[in-house]
Amino acid sequence: MSATLTIVGLGSGNPDRLTLGIIKKLKAASAVYVRTAEHPVMAALAEMEIVWESFDGLYESLSSFPEVYEAIAATLMEKAASAPQGTEIVYAVPGHPMVAESAVSLLRGRCPEAGIELNILGGESFLDEAFVRLGFDPIEGFQLLDASGIRSSQLHPELHTLIGQVYDSFTASETKLCLMELYPPEYEVIAAHALGVEGEEQILRVPLYELDRLDGYGNLSLVYVPASRADEARNRTFARLHEIVDILRSPEGCPWDREQTHESLRKNLIEETYEVLETIDEDDPDHMREELGDLLLQIMLHSQMEEELGTFSVYDVIEGLNEKLLFRHPHVFGDQAAGNAEEALQNWEGMKAEEKRRKGVKPEALSALSGVPRDLPALMKAYKLQKKASRVGFDWDNTSDVLAKIREEVDELQEAIETGQSAEEQMLELGDLLFAATNVARFIGADPEEALTRTNRKFVSRFEYIEQRLRDQGVRLEDSPLEEMEALWQEAKTEERKQ
Repeated sequence: MSATLTIVGLGSGNPDRLTLGIIKKLKAASAVYVRTAEHPVMAALAEMEIVWESFDGLYESLSSFPEVYEAIAATLMEKAASAPQGTEIVYAVPGHPMVAESAVSLLRGRCPEAGIELNILGGESFLDEAFVRLGFDPIEGFQLLDASGIRSSQLHPELHTLIGQVYDSFTASETKLCLMELYPPEYEVIAAHALGVEGEEQILRVPLYELDRLDGYGNLSLVYVPASRADEARNRTFARLHEIVDILRSPEGCPWDREQTHESLRKNLIEETYEVLETIDEDDPDHMREELGDLLLQIMLHSQMEEELGTFSVYDVIEGLNEKLLFRHPHVFGDQAAGNAEEALQNWEGMKAEEKRRKGVKPEALSALSGVPRDLPALMKAYKLQKKASRVGFDWDNTSDVLAKIREEVDELQEAIETGQSAEEQMLELGDLLFAATNVARFIGADPEEALTRTNRKFVSRFEYIEQRLRDQGVRLEDSPLEEMEALWQEAKTEERKQ
C-alpha cells in the first residue's frame, strides 16, 4: 500500500484567493512538494510555516520540459509508494492543476495503474484572471495553447487565443515567429505578466513584431492574441479559402463560378497545371506561389461542387490524402524500415497493393500495366508503361539493344516515307520511333518529358536570339536567308557555352 497523493492548485498568484481547503491540506500533509518556488503565493505559505520542497532544480539539470515533467511524476510516485499507508503527500502547482500542467497529466494516467490513490483539488487558474483583466468572454470562442509546443496549424484568428508557458524571451521569440506565419507583423497582441498579483501585474500592448523585445517574461507570463474577423489574418487560413469558394458558388456569389461544372473546368485544371510547371522551369518562386494558388483554386472548385451534391467535401479529400500518406509510409509512421529511396518506393508499392486487397481488388488479377492514367501526355504515358512492363521482366537487356531498336524504327519510318505509304502508316512508324526513344531515356535514367522540355526551351532561346540579332540589324525574319539564320543559330550555341 502507499500514501495518498493529492495535487492542489495555488491559484494565479494572489494569496488571498487560496481556498481554506487547500490551506488545510498543505498544513496537514506529511510532505509538500511544489513544482516551482517562483510563485507569489510561496511567501504566504512560508508565513504559515508550511515547509515544502521544490522541483526547480530539475529545470536546471534537465535539458527539456518533457524530461522535467517525467522526472517530477516519477519522483512523486516513488515518494507516495514508499510512504506509510494513511499518510498524504501534497504536490502544489501554480494556478489550477488541470490547466497547463503536464506532470499532472502523467500522474493521472499512471497512479491508478500503480495502485496509488490520487486526488486533485482545484485552485484559481490564470485563466480566471485573464478573462477579467484582459476583458474578453470565452463564450465568443477561445483557445489555450502551450508556447513550448505551439504550431501555426493550431491558430484560428476568429478565436481569442491565450498562449501560456511563455517563460522567457526565447520562448516569446518562438511564439512570435509562429504567430507571424498567420498574423501580420503589426497585429496588436498583449504580453501579460503576473495577472491579478498586486504590485507585479503588467499588461503590455505591442505590435506582434515587438513581442520578444519586451522584458519581464517569467513563470507568470502569457500572450493574448485578440480574436479577429479581419481579412488581414483570416486570409492566410484554409478555412477562409473554403468559405470564399463556398460564397462564390452560392446564389449570392459569382454568376460565372456558379455556372461551372467539372466538365467546363477540365481545361482550366490542365492549363493551371502546366502554368505551375512553367514556373518550375523558370525557377521563379513568386510566380510559382501565384500559380500554385490558381491550381489550388481548381481543386477547391471541384471539391465544392461535390460538397453541394452531398457526396464529399474538400475535408474528405484531405482526410483521404492524410490516410494514404500515413498508410503508404510504414517506414516513417509504422514499424517498417527503408534505408534508401528505392526501399521506400518498394514500401509504397507494397502498401498500394494492400490497399487494393482491402477494397476487394486482387492485385494479381490486374494487368501489370494497370494504374497508368488514360489521359496522360503520350510521352509520359509511354515512359510509365515501359517501367511497369520492365518490372515483370518484359524489357531490353541493355542500352545497346534499345539503340539498335531506334535505328530499326528509323529505317522503317524512312521506308514508309520513301515508298509512299499512307499518312496513317507513316504516323504509326513515327510513334514506334518515339516509343523506342522513350526506352532509351529510361535506360539512361532520364525523364523523356524533361529531356524534351529542355530541348524545347533551348530551341526557343536560340530562335529568339536569331530574332533579336536580325532586329538589331534592321532585318525582318522573313527576309533573312536560311544561311544567315543558320549562322546566327551557331552563334547562339556559342553564346550558350560561355554562360
